[in-house]
Amino acid sequence: MTTLADPVPGGRPGDVERATALGGELASAGVHGVVLAYVDTAGIGRVKAVPTGKLASAAAWGVGMSPVFDTFLANDSIVTTEALGSPDGDLRLYPDLDRLVVLAGQPGWAWAPVDRVTQDGDRHPGCSRTFLRHVVADAARVHGLAFRAAVEIEWAVGLDAAPAGEFVPAAAGPAYGATRQVELSEYTADLLAACAAQGVDVEQIHPEYAPGQFEISVGALDPVAAADRSVLVRQTVRAVARRHGLRVSFSPAVVAKGVGNGGHLHLSAWRDGVNLHAGGDRRHGMTADAEAFAAGVLARLPALTAVTAPSPASALRLRPSQWAGVFTAWGLETRECAVRLVRGTAGRRAEQANLEVKPVDLAANPYLALGCVIAAGLDGVASGAVLPEESTGDPVRLGAGEAAARGVRRLPSSLAAAVAEFRADEVLRAALGPVLADAVTAVRQGEIDAVDGLDDDQVAAAYRWVY
Repeated sequence: MTTLADPVPGGRPGDVERATALGGELASAGVHGVVLAYVDTAGIGRVKAVPTGKLASAAAWGVGMSPVFDTFLANDSIVTTEALGSPDGDLRLYPDLDRLVVLAGQPGWAWAPVDRVTQDGDRHPGCSRTFLRHVVADAARVHGLAFRAAVEIEWAVGLDAAPAGEFVPAAAGPAYGATRQVELSEYTADLLAACAAQGVDVEQIHPEYAPGQFEISVGALDPVAAADRSVLVRQTVRAVARRHGLRVSFSPAVVAKGVGNGGHLHLSAWRDGVNLHAGGDRRHGMTADAEAFAAGVLARLPALTAVTAPSPASALRLRPSQWAGVFTAWGLETRECAVRLVRGTAGRRAEQANLEVKPVDLAANPYLALGCVIAAGLDGVASGAVLPEESTGDPVRLGAGEAAARGVRRLPSSLAAAVAEFRADEVLRAALGPVLADAVTAVRQGEIDAVDGLDDDQVAAAYRWVY
């Protein structure tokens, strides 16, 4: 469950009493501090922390943080917009007590995501978590829709003792191989134990394709809780790795060549407790609204990539024929399509059917990514959009004429091209609001400028240990 009401100075009804009780329980359990976590526009997790005894104060009055972090780059440089990037002003970080959890991978610590509020008690227009909460609330109010979502997490495991800056895979076994699972058996077992202790239901964990790469899939939740869970799981993956002498990278491209790390979004739309992606009379069991939602996402993918694949390193991952979904194509369980309908297993499709959006990586702020994808889908619902002809196989094999007839085109192959698409997309910019939309474009342009003149290997190295 996620708290849907905006925080208010003094605390919402019951917040202070609840935080006081939680603080006592945490202290009795040996927890000394609470990490207050959010993700900035560049996709970097930022934190403040309070002693356990100050949790009630944080719930009532928040914790101070400068709004300048909305325009931080991944290298900690700062860019500016008309509203953001100056040394002026202050915000308050309010923890969501519903999502507070004791960190099994970091003894002595608990963790909670935050919403950011101005000193006057208003919602901060640059807060991505608040943005997603309001997108979800508006979908329920206007369209009667609710969503369930999950974020796949892929990461590369390296040796912490490797030379500074270098990536040396911690497992030498083959892709998806039993050898690799054995090589890192203790680490992955401890990771599963930590997730279970934190209430994270893991669907599966396995070795992935690239050297030293693994993937963990977790259960679906409402979109805000799903984004929270993505942040929490990555914190846990990293913390457990450090205890095993390992170092992890969620960068889209740990090395310049080969398959990178994805962060595919899984999303299903529901109305009155019924999954709209199953049991309908449209293609493959979709309802009309489910198809329109998918069509809305597909239509705005070129602009969405500025949010879902936002790093210069993302372009190194978004290459054809690597299951990254780099064409505006959709299909039934076709892993080269950018939007993939996953029907689920016979007998469980009413529960499992969902859309997978593939041109997404873990440099993306998950709140921004989910919020923008949902906004694009809702625009499709509002307009009654219809999906084009579906694709099978690899879209790269389509001739120019057939691709044009199906509306299949290459997604932006550079961050600059994605930003140009985003600047022109009125739906996404309106959904974000001017402050957050301008922060997205300014930060992306800052990242572009930061790697000007670098070759692919240098770009990969620049972001290798940032995410």
